[in-house]
Amino acid sequence: MNNSTKTKFFVELIKPSHYDDDGYVIQWRRSWIPSNTLACIYGLTQDAAEQSALGTDVEFDINAYDEMNIAIPVADIIRRFKNGGGNGVVLFVGVQSNQFPRTMDIARKFRDENIQVAIGGFHTSGCIAMLPQLPEELKEATEAGITLFAGEAEEGRLINVLKDAYQRKMKPLYNFLGDLPGLEGQPMPITPTSVAKRLVSKIGCVDAGRGCSFLCSFCTVINVQGRKSRYRNPDDIEKLIRSNLSNDINDFFLTDDNFARNKNWEAVFDRLIDLRENQGFKHVKFTMQIDSLAHKIKNFVSKAARAGCRRVFIGLESINPENLEAVNKRQNKITDYRKMFQTWRNARVVTVAGYILGFPADTPEKIEQDIKTIQQEIPVDLLEFFCLTPLPGSEDHKNNHLNGVRMDPDLNKYDLEHVTMEHAQMSGEEWMQIYQKAWDLYYSPEHIETLIRRAAAGGPNPSRVMLHIHQFYGTIKYQKVHPLQGGFIRRKIRTQRRPGMPQENPITFYPRRVWETVSAIIPFGIYYFKLRSIRKKIKREPGRRSYMDKALIPVKETEEKPLENESIVSK
Repeated sequence: MNNSTKTKFFVELIKPSHYDDDGYVIQWRRSWIPSNTLACIYGLTQDAAEQSALGTDVEFDINAYDEMNIAIPVADIIRRFKNGGGNGVVLFVGVQSNQFPRTMDIARKFRDENIQVAIGGFHTSGCIAMLPQLPEELKEATEAGITLFAGEAEEGRLINVLKDAYQRKMKPLYNFLGDLPGLEGQPMPITPTSVAKRLVSKIGCVDAGRGCSFLCSFCTVINVQGRKSRYRNPDDIEKLIRSNLSNDINDFFLTDDNFARNKNWEAVFDRLIDLRENQGFKHVKFTMQIDSLAHKIKNFVSKAARAGCRRVFIGLESINPENLEAVNKRQNKITDYRKMFQTWRNARVVTVAGYILGFPADTPEKIEQDIKTIQQEIPVDLLEFFCLTPLPGSEDHKNNHLNGVRMDPDLNKYDLEHVTMEHAQMSGEEWMQIYQKAWDLYYSPEHIETLIRRAAAGGPNPSRVMLHIHQFYGTIKYQKVHPLQGGFIRRKIRTQRRPGMPQENPITFYPRRVWETVSAIIPFGIYYFKLRSIRKKIKREPGRRSYMDKALIPVKETEEKPLENESIVSK
């Protein structure tokens, strides 16, 4: 059938950002991290179009946006719907709790024009999974005629939603949480070129598995994606990798919450090793998330390094046993930490550890002592700090909700950087102060030099460590946002301020924006050259390879001793 006679069906996929403390959308000319959910839903929508899921007389018009790196063209989308007959749906995908207020602000504009809207993601799914009834913000959404989607969209579920949208018979709620889909043979994530080109560097998402078997009370994954892990097969993973390679993407993020628990990990690594060592794709590399026990799995670390692993993220969370016990993080053992990081270091893989501040036993003094202990005794490369947050969908949030514990009503603050609940031993102000100070403590000039020295003495490439320090600490220090929300050249649009906050006068807004941009970029650049100077100085030192400190002293397999300061941090 000629395309000119087909009915147009618009699918607009939007991954929203959220507001900063001044009410402006956090957005960049180029952002650091791709959205896996956007890639998954785009792949599923493309598959629906290729199947002619709505009939051979319907032509899909699919557009995708990641608001972290583009201003959502709301007026253009509305115009497209009106000129094209109004057939279609706007899908807000992967919406986290801190992004929900921004999502609703955009969604209302589409609903005012009678455009169908659906919202999915961890906030919707988490609330429906854990709370006895819909919270007010989800009720408000349904009252505005917005459809809620809970669960995952594979196995034809998205197609059914699209069919209902085509017939303008969308349900108020699609709840698939009780029947999580299998992933084998399902359409693979696709990051569209229009989105990929707006990243600082091209990174492909590899959604190899979902779910987590652990019981951490602050986690939402286990209650949304389940405790039983599900996996894509190695053939599909290789197909995805090859497809990305054909588009000049050789850097990947394995988005599994814990790839070490993916039953296909070895087969996937073997495929990557074959690509790198036998088929000429030696530049294939990836980052993955793992748990603190992964290094004990036979061949896991060695094969990961050969497969191209350049960076691992590990949920260290705390080195205080009392804190770990309080949140059911029993798999983390202090006595294993040094051995674990030494194992990854010896494989020349950069280690990044998440560290949460605000556990029950925390005080500013204990947190400072814990950071000093980590610096002296654990050879981790980078730390990312987070505030303990009762995220909707977690056991913590459910318990607080049911027990009437006060939590901050502004979901925009649930970004792991703000204090959203009371603490028994710290005021909110003290908590925020130690959160901000923690970055400066860990990334002190003295410890940065130690990190690069450790790398030069047989660890990961010192230049990689240096660049990660620049990205992580430089973003928090000079761009004033968490590295996971970072990017290159911050964008602020005067007319897109959070409702309730006044639009600024152009005469004051634009000169200030020029100053803000310059005063962020120049120090950020100067910081890079300072770090490079440290790296070059160490590189010139004849004895750099023989550097040794307490954290690098090998731990014998038969006697993994507790940290020297364990008695201090457990008090």
